[in-house]
Amino acid sequence: MALHIVDHPLLIDRISRLRDKNTSKILFISYLDQASSILAVFSTKNLALQPIKVETPLETTSCYVLRQKIILIPILRAGLGMLKSFQFLLPEAQVFLLGATRDEKTFQSTLYHGHVPNIDEHHQLFLLDPMLATGSTLKKAVEFLKAKGAMSIRVVCCIASPEGIKQLCQSHEEIEIFTGCVDREVDSQGFILPGLGDAGDRLFGHAENDLKFLP
Repeated sequence: MALHIVDHPLLIDRISRLRDKNTSKILFISYLDQASSILAVFSTKNLALQPIKVETPLETTSCYVLRQKIILIPILRAGLGMLKSFQFLLPEAQVFLLGATRDEKTFQSTLYHGHVPNIDEHHQLFLLDPMLATGSTLKKAVEFLKAKGAMSIRVVCCIASPEGIKQLCQSHEEIEIFTGCVDREVDSQGFILPGLGDAGDRLFGHAENDLKFLP
């Protein structure tokens, strides 16, 4: 497993603002989008290229384009806050959604939504989630995508925990993780410390009632 901690002053600043409990919902959305833009640039830095011939208005020239087809997969619901910035840089990318629920006692996750077509070695997948906490959700997501044929998966998050990194490393050692920082630990409730709280709630508001999903 390759762990990439993106060291950029603007990203550090934006993550600090995301942590602040007094940051409003509107600003939280904006800061996450800005942080995700930086992560998008760094997590695509070493993508493979292939040569092509391009007709300019004046002549034919040799150029390079991405070799792999890109698939963006935000984890519902917090991952949606990272999607726009990745789409801005990769408008040609396909987008699929994965949703998971987590047992609050065991912290084990179960996928409830995952309509993804078969994938092959020509696809580069980016799993988007602001936080890698216990690692249970992303572990399940990677297992699901590998069963669909995925060969190359990159996990992109703003904040990661040592426990979450270890969980992914032990289960899927070929995975690459791109994060803005690695925090101290995960607490008894499954939250990253010092963390930034519940990213989904801070993006979309608190759920008033438990959501019921059809089987």
